[in-house]
Amino acid sequence: MKWLETSTENCTVQRTLDLVGEKWTLLILRDAFNGVRRFDDFRTHVRLSDAVLSDRLRKLVTSGILRTVPYQEQGSRTRHEYRLTQKGRDLWPVLIALRQWGETYVGDPQGPVLEIRHSDCGSPVRVVVECSDEHAALAPTEVTVLPGPGARPRG
Repeated sequence: MKWLETSTENCTVQRTLDLVGEKWTLLILRDAFNGVRRFDDFRTHVRLSDAVLSDRLRKLVTSGILRTVPYQEQGSRTRHEYRLTQKGRDLWPVLIALRQWGETYVGDPQGPVLEIRHSDCGSPVRVVVECSDEHAALAPTEVTVLPGPGARPRG
């Protein structure tokens, strides 16, 4: 079965974009990876209305990407922080790849706003595609795309 003969109805890229492909969702995730946990901090930093932020956070919690943890400041009511789950943390390479592409093609001419470096050696972090035998930095011309067990004919 060739690519154009394959149905895209069960495409994992499409299903992933349904969960996290919206701009505000990715910016919320960016902030969550940078330690933001509270509603007011997300609202202030991402600059979202309460309604949109509530909706995106609810979807991220419902999908298991974020979880809520109650907290209470002295003299205030109980509220919830939003923390990444393992499913959420597994999106980190996606955000790093987006940032890497952005720095290359649409970045500030003066340089990166933030630098992400390996804590041990100080080298910049980058995303590469490798095979399961660890042949790294593969280009699209070095891979073969084959139908998997979930492939369905277009129809």
